Amino acid sequence: MGEHNGDDSMNLGVAEEPMPGYVDLFTRACSVMASALKDCSDCGLELSRRTLLDNAYITWTEMGLFFICAVMWTQMRRGLTGCLFKPFAQWCCLQPKDTAKMPESAWKLVFYTMSWSYSTYLLFLTQYTFFYNPPSVFYDWKSGMSVPTDIAIAYLIQGSFYGHSIYATVYMDAWRKDSAVMVVHHVITLALITFSYAFRYHNIGVLVLFLHDINDIQLEFTKLNVYFKTRGGSYYLINDILSNMGSVSFSITWFWFRLYWFPLKVLYASCVASLQLVPNIPFYFFFNALLLALLLMNIYWFLFIVLFVVKVLTGQMKEVNDVREYEEEEASLKAKLKMQNPDAGHQDKEEGKHVQNGITKEKHL
Repeated sequence: MGEHNGDDSMNLGVAEEPMPGYVDLFTRACSVMASALKDCSDCGLELSRRTLLDNAYITWTEMGLFFICAVMWTQMRRGLTGCLFKPFAQWCCLQPKDTAKMPESAWKLVFYTMSWSYSTYLLFLTQYTFFYNPPSVFYDWKSGMSVPTDIAIAYLIQGSFYGHSIYATVYMDAWRKDSAVMVVHHVITLALITFSYAFRYHNIGVLVLFLHDINDIQLEFTKLNVYFKTRGGSYYLINDILSNMGSVSFSITWFWFRLYWFPLKVLYASCVASLQLVPNIPFYFFFNALLLALLLMNIYWFLFIVLFVVKVLTGQMKEVNDVREYEEEEASLKAKLKMQNPDAGHQDKEEGKHVQNGITKEKHL
């Protein structure tokens, strides 16, 4: 991890490029990528192996810190859940199903608020120009260049958290309709974080993290207010209002940050500007394939948001709920199991159990 450098490496004298439109992005990206593919005469596994060995820089110390921090996040979540989140949910007399799900949302809200605040600090309160001039992420790029300490800290925090999240999605979180996609998302995100750090594409990584974390804050805030609007046998209007405000804000910022800024800033910089500024940039197709996969998943989840809005507008849904939940499937499964084995009904009441792919698994909390 390198020290922060205050020299002219940000190329502040270079004029900022205007953000392109969708059509400009698509046409220029296709043109640049087609030209790059045509020029790649000896592309293949052997070239990839040589490129990896020549340009990937990551130390055993950094890998050790990653695993230590991933375990730390897991233990921290378990500690906060047992000592704070779950007792608070019980003290507030939440409904049993909400008491089981509330700690997950509370934990994610705490983490994403912290991580997004730090990314915001890096992009807007330092000398970095990545947000206003995305191509600047590749100014003065060099293989094996030192990573500024402030960005290295962001990478350690985020990388270790997504390592923890792969385990947490499978063994700790409530299983939802998109949980399998969520695991794939975490794997792709971890691959992007790890390889972008190793190849010193850390500047664009900070921009990607900033554009994605804000939606997780709004999602968990909304879900917490859904859980808290009915507690102790009473209905609380303020939480209902906040959950509706959160869902509207979440829908707007999802499109603005992930489907507007992300492709027009990040994908433009990675697909077009990268090759213009750094000819023969390593692993060009690999990183852009991962970023495009991330965009496709953002579109996939946006369909859930559209489905939610349609249900609200057509009166099919009277209140804010997570349309990804397996509530209907759980009810059907419970009824079926009860008919087959009347004594199995009490098992559904055991705290910390949830349905995952049709199998009742115990939550590790």
